[in-house]
Amino acid sequence: MTDDKLISRMQAVQLPIIPVVGELIQNSPGTISLGQGVVSYSPPPQAIELLPKFLAEPTNNLYKAVEGIPPLLTALTAKLSAFNGIEINDDNCIVVTAGSNMAFMNAILAITCPGDEIILNTPYYFNHEMAITMAGCRPVLVETDENYQLRPEALAAAITSKTRAIVTISPNNPTGVVYSEAALRQVNQICSDRHIYHISDEAYEYFTYNGVKHISPGAFAGSSNHTISLYSLSKAYGFASWRIGYMVIPKHLLVAVKKVQDTILICPPVVSQYAALGALQAKDEYLKENIGAIAKVRQLVIDSLNHLQGLCTIAQADGAFYFFLKVHTQMDAFELVKRLIQEYKVAVIPGTTFGMENGCYLRVAYGALQENTAKAGIERLVYGLQNII
Repeated sequence: MTDDKLISRMQAVQLPIIPVVGELIQNSPGTISLGQGVVSYSPPPQAIELLPKFLAEPTNNLYKAVEGIPPLLTALTAKLSAFNGIEINDDNCIVVTAGSNMAFMNAILAITCPGDEIILNTPYYFNHEMAITMAGCRPVLVETDENYQLRPEALAAAITSKTRAIVTISPNNPTGVVYSEAALRQVNQICSDRHIYHISDEAYEYFTYNGVKHISPGAFAGSSNHTISLYSLSKAYGFASWRIGYMVIPKHLLVAVKKVQDTILICPPVVSQYAALGALQAKDEYLKENIGAIAKVRQLVIDSLNHLQGLCTIAQADGAFYFFLKVHTQMDAFELVKRLIQEYKVAVIPGTTFGMENGCYLRVAYGALQENTAKAGIERLVYGLQNII
């Protein structure tokens, strides 16, 4: 079949950057990756201990409920109440998904028609922009301020008759910033007043530092009917390949979301749901120790990045496991990434994939590295930037 016969909606969707950078890394052996946003630790033992229970029940090999198995929904209800301050009631409900990326896609397909608009803050998470485009909708981009914090007035000004939602990510990917409660309340109220949804991506909810507290807009009084909250086990519980996330949605969206999920997935992998149920039973020390180790790596990264003063602007980042560097150069970000990999054996992600077309930006991820590897990787990055720029 000729190329002109293969044109589809995918022509408008950007190519995922992680595999592209991954290929460059493969072609440059010995490269340390500060690229992909994953953690290095494994799920808690409680996750694995529950697998025999899954295997012992033959009916677990059959399809289960579209929205998730009841024991997991019960455990998530308790977690949401205790950690997020979100109460599950007659106005909202939980749907378990195959990761929070799927939860986002579920939400977009459930609330839009082709041609509708979704407002994203820039820099955005690339899979969000891709999902919106795939759905035949238009991402409307609103710049954050110089510290990558929300600009609620600008978000309100971007709303049109076609707007269906504003998306916030806190703690943020790719910048690592955490939005204030005041800013999130303002955005959530704007959504309520303008009769649109507030999609709150909280995949990094546990990753906050320096005493900063995570805020869930879904806990605000009167927010249940217009707030869609997205969560993931991939980060905090080392669950990336198990593909389990979940969403809290207004009850009136349940039928639409179930239609999407039944078509694409039927049900989340039941074996992974059992593992997730076990993971949620892990002791507090599991998260405290693993995130504490990442906090030590974070401090090491901060100490090294301080040597780039004058070459880069680095905003305060009190969450997730990223720093977003504005590099003071006219050089193309992807060309800079290629040179860092090929000449200095260190990989980062170019800011263009997060919608930052004006200027040169780099995302540095440190969650997957032990202290010694992180030290070597960040030193290579600093040395490379000092020599290239």
